[in-house]
Amino acid sequence: MSRRVELLALLFVDAIAVALANALWYKARFDWGWLPAPVFRPEAGIAWLVIALLTVFWLLFFLFLGLYRERYAGSRFDEFVSILQAATLGILVLFFVLFIESLDALGARTNLAAYWLAIVVFVSFGRIVVRSLQKVLILQGKGLHRALIVGWSNALYALHEEVARYPEAGLDIVGAVRLGTGLEDGPESAADVLREDDGLAPEHGGREAPVPFHDIEDLPHLIDRLDIQDVLIALGSSDGEALMKVLTLCDGKNVHLKLVPDFYSIIGGMARTEHMYGLPLIEVQPEPMQVWEYVVKRLLDVVVSLVVLLIGLPLWIVIGLLVRVTSHGPAIYRQKRIGRHGKPFTMYKFRTMKNNAEAGTGPVWAQANDPRYTALGRWLRRTRLDEIPQFVNVLRGDMSLVGPRPERPYFVEKLARDIPLYNRRHRVKPGITGWAQVKWKYDTSLEDVRQKVKYDLFYIENMSLKRDFQILFRTIYTALRGSGQ
Repeated sequence: MSRRVELLALLFVDAIAVALANALWYKARFDWGWLPAPVFRPEAGIAWLVIALLTVFWLLFFLFLGLYRERYAGSRFDEFVSILQAATLGILVLFFVLFIESLDALGARTNLAAYWLAIVVFVSFGRIVVRSLQKVLILQGKGLHRALIVGWSNALYALHEEVARYPEAGLDIVGAVRLGTGLEDGPESAADVLREDDGLAPEHGGREAPVPFHDIEDLPHLIDRLDIQDVLIALGSSDGEALMKVLTLCDGKNVHLKLVPDFYSIIGGMARTEHMYGLPLIEVQPEPMQVWEYVVKRLLDVVVSLVVLLIGLPLWIVIGLLVRVTSHGPAIYRQKRIGRHGKPFTMYKFRTMKNNAEAGTGPVWAQANDPRYTALGRWLRRTRLDEIPQFVNVLRGDMSLVGPRPERPYFVEKLARDIPLYNRRHRVKPGITGWAQVKWKYDTSLEDVRQKVKYDLFYIENMSLKRDFQILFRTIYTALRGSGQ
């Protein structure tokens, strides 16, 4: 959908949602008796006028807090968190300004909580409907953002292929602006080196360009003629002069400029830019979370692990007995894994494969329809229940609920040789689930590992409690669907 249609849809849905929330709260308090009895009952005309004014207040308040800024192809979970924050702040503004004298009463606090809940539920539901429709349209190829890619010729093929792999991003590459005509033109940037290592760099011998190529001087005219909304710039850290030329040519154009990360950012978000007295500086390997967030994350690990292990104890005992009865070998499988700072630890799982499955092959990756799985093991893997014993690892502090998955020493040594900065994953505690697990499939090849490392390193650079909750919710959804491998 176009930006205008998106904005109108959000305004309409929010207005309906807020009006329904106000009406429901009014009915629950004054007609149905669900909430503490009011001091007085307003007349019907005044009540509906107040509902209308409150609806206008919320729309203006959402506008003020940026809930109507463009979130094209954004995360619905992130938007829900924004709504949660806006509703909380809005409720405080309303009740502290209008009803501060009655906040000490239990009834007032109950009404406040009920009204907050109504706003959050109705507005979130409306937003999810709009965003889900928008996502469906994007996947159908409707309402895509028209984009240009800019860079050296030897990077444009790879960038086009990379964007094409993620249709949910909603980008339609309609042209490419080249700074050179081949590998001999311009420096070989670090980004190009990485893409060659990934096997993505094209063979230029007679290969047809996926989109029309244009010269850099044509960039301003192309933006106007092709109605471009996004310009993706693929330049390396040594291409400062070329980058300034691109930025100058795009100056004044109504487009979003997006820098495609160079080598260091692609493989792990190694750099974070800060400004001191106007001078941009690169902070190498910053701490991903603040101290208080680490404390809360650890507290969450302990509480959730205790709840899962204690409440589900009868079920875990039954599963352990079934593993022992249905196949030869122990119920709990113990395996050495590499944890934070490269420290090895023993990880626990319900055994899903035949006993001594790797005795004749040595360490190998699990495959789809792997014959080594037992019948019960396949079900445990699909539902992720095989990982329940890892909550013991979480209690011991070896692991966290969310983080990069720990790997075996054999594979760590091998992958560290093949993938640059692979060991950066060990800066944080490994997790039962992680960003790579909810975004990518199980490892069956080196290419799968490369992709998952990118997700892991993105998570490390962008660690937050909000991100952890998002990953946990998506993991629970996957387990309930039984779509694990």
